[in-house]
Amino acid sequence: MKTIKLLVILVAITLLGSCKNDKKKGVDYSKKKVETTDNNGGIKISDAEIKEASQIYFANCAGCHGSSRKGATGPSLLPDGDKKFAATKALGAEGLRAFIENGTPAGMPEWKGVLTDSQIELLTRFLQVDPPAIPPFGIDKIRETWKLIVPVADRPTKPQHNRNINNYFGVIMRDAGKVAIIDGDTKEKLAVLKTGFAVHILRTSASGRYIYSVGRDGKITMIDTYPKVPTIVAEVKGGFDSRSVEVSKYKGYEDKYLVFGGYSPSHIVIFNAQTLEPISVTPTAGNACDGDKEYIEEARVASIVASHTHPVWICNIKERGMVDIVNYTNPEKPKITEIPTARYLHDGGWDYTGRYFLVAANASNKIVVIDVPNEKLVKIIPTGIKPHPGRGANIKNSLGHLWVTSHLGENKLSFIKTDPGKGQWTVVKEIKAPGVGGGALFVKTHPKSKHLWVDRTLNPDPKLNSTVDVFDVNTLKLVKTIEEPEGVDGRAVHFEYNKAGDEVWVSYFSGKKSAIVIYNDKTLKVKKIIEGDWVQNPTGKFNIYNTTHDIY
Repeated sequence: MKTIKLLVILVAITLLGSCKNDKKKGVDYSKKKVETTDNNGGIKISDAEIKEASQIYFANCAGCHGSSRKGATGPSLLPDGDKKFAATKALGAEGLRAFIENGTPAGMPEWKGVLTDSQIELLTRFLQVDPPAIPPFGIDKIRETWKLIVPVADRPTKPQHNRNINNYFGVIMRDAGKVAIIDGDTKEKLAVLKTGFAVHILRTSASGRYIYSVGRDGKITMIDTYPKVPTIVAEVKGGFDSRSVEVSKYKGYEDKYLVFGGYSPSHIVIFNAQTLEPISVTPTAGNACDGDKEYIEEARVASIVASHTHPVWICNIKERGMVDIVNYTNPEKPKITEIPTARYLHDGGWDYTGRYFLVAANASNKIVVIDVPNEKLVKIIPTGIKPHPGRGANIKNSLGHLWVTSHLGENKLSFIKTDPGKGQWTVVKEIKAPGVGGGALFVKTHPKSKHLWVDRTLNPDPKLNSTVDVFDVNTLKLVKTIEEPEGVDGRAVHFEYNKAGDEVWVSYFSGKKSAIVIYNDKTLKVKKIIEGDWVQNPTGKFNIYNTTHDIY
């Protein structure tokens, strides 16, 4: 019993779980009779229960712990453990239930009340047996899923409306598996389109015409904004689990190719960006960045960004700690330059010049800096506990040009100087957000704004995770902590400016009353609340102009 309690304490200190409370109701095994076997090291669990538990785990846990439960942002969850974390069998049902229900100060949300008691009980058994094997999913399987709904020749050659496409917003409705397209000028809902499960991000084509969504189920959806009502024109499935897509943006290659980053299977897939027809698949398995040369089969592709100055994508290979620079001039056989950095790579974005890419190695508590034109590592910078910048934020004040990251594990903002000269690539300023604990997912600003917005989405305190903090870009002092508006209930997450840079859109999700709240960036007052039955747990929002031009 003392061993179990000690391990639970270790979990509470180190464990980071899923970044989203997906409310997917499974089978209530407390009311359903099932056959059980005793061939899993003494753990009784049936094939039917393993199938159900796999679905629960995929929807809620795989993002941080890996499809094969080998860990990444969160630790491994293997029955016999590994050199980095304790065995789940040693934790036992009591220990596993403790952190599933209560979450941890490091950023894992509490699941009690989100998952049913029977689902939690089932997970405590599932996590003590070996994970199911992941089947292959090569280019032939990918091609079988490809649907060209509207051929290029049948699409309009110019917009069929007078709306300002540059100020369209794509808004993810994660739990519903939908993406809403909203006119940012009029605030009208233009379409709510069925996409993949738990869409993670949206990316826009270099021309700004198309919006690409990618779901946690590996499904890519291509949305055309030229019709009067935005329309899905193609879709394809690049794998079983994923987080990122990006388009080619270099001059002469605009809108030609799209890259998909697979979590499961772990691979890079290149598609025709006009049709989503698959072109090539490149596995990402290989040795880790560390000196021990550990070979990693599940080497998931985390964030991807496209260079505007070279024909390359920067693909971050999470578990291996490798930054892959993928040259797409020959998409059938892309040239890939691998740069060893630190584990585990996650989100990142460009500095103000567009030359340097900064990415969080959040398991190492560091930010990695890559010189993209020269394809080399510049520096690895210690920051705070589990940095999570999203794409980061670029600001300028008396300290120079700075790139900003927030943290999952502590309520700290780190400001990294990006100007050449003294202090370049060092943390020149740190500030604390109000309250205690971490849980921040995103920071956001705009070149025309004097404000820096920070959320606290995964903080376990409801009073904090429903608020956002606004800082002055010049003084770096807190201007205001904004509480959720009256009539809105949920965690505040993700910011997006409009094209003009004078509005900030904030999502409130996973509560009793979801909404998109639009704030006046100058007065910090509510300008409009978008709500209705169609607003179902909104999360990420992507303005077409800002996303196309990497404005953050």
